[in-house]
Amino acid sequence: MYQVIGTFRSRTLRVLWMLEELGVPYEHIQAGPHSDAVRNVNPDGKIPVLVAEGTALTDSSAILTYLADKHGSVTFPAGTIERARQDGLLHKVLDEVDAALWLATRHTFYLPEDQRMPEIKGPLVWEFSRTMRSIEDILGDGPFLMGDTFTIPDIVLTHCLGWAINAKFPVESDTLRAYIKRCRGRDAFKRAAET
Repeated sequence: MYQVIGTFRSRTLRVLWMLEELGVPYEHIQAGPHSDAVRNVNPDGKIPVLVAEGTALTDSSAILTYLADKHGSVTFPAGTIERARQDGLLHKVLDEVDAALWLATRHTFYLPEDQRMPEIKGPLVWEFSRTMRSIEDILGDGPFLMGDTFTIPDIVLTHCLGWAINAKFPVESDTLRAYIKRCRGRDAFKRAAET
């Protein structure tokens, strides 16, 4: 059985959602970043942590890829063109969406006050909006980023879009709103949200 350590209102949700998509058993330990429960398995104190086969795995994207590959679901097979496209989309979401949101978050409340630059949010919102137009083009008429197939980048993007809405980043297009609703409407997401 897997053990997931982290709080729901963090990237831990991505891991919980993946485990629900896979239908595999897990134990969820609610623990915040830098808590003793986290530092006992990850000296960096960062969440989420997935304990698998006695080993602590960190970084939500690495965990998602490990789980998808291990269980052969929510991913295309390694070494295929589809997998290369999927990985490219995952990195786009991480580099252009997740990174902008995390930088804004750090300068809003995470960093010490004397280290914050709140004015950075303006350029980040501009960059985010540009990326959202690109994401809309990628989605096209398909229900998911990879067309008809729900994959890892959909989990990460849906999580980021929820984060963006909470952080007052613009997620206003009908295409993106429908995408969020579609992804959050999945039974696995609903189960993960209840943990």
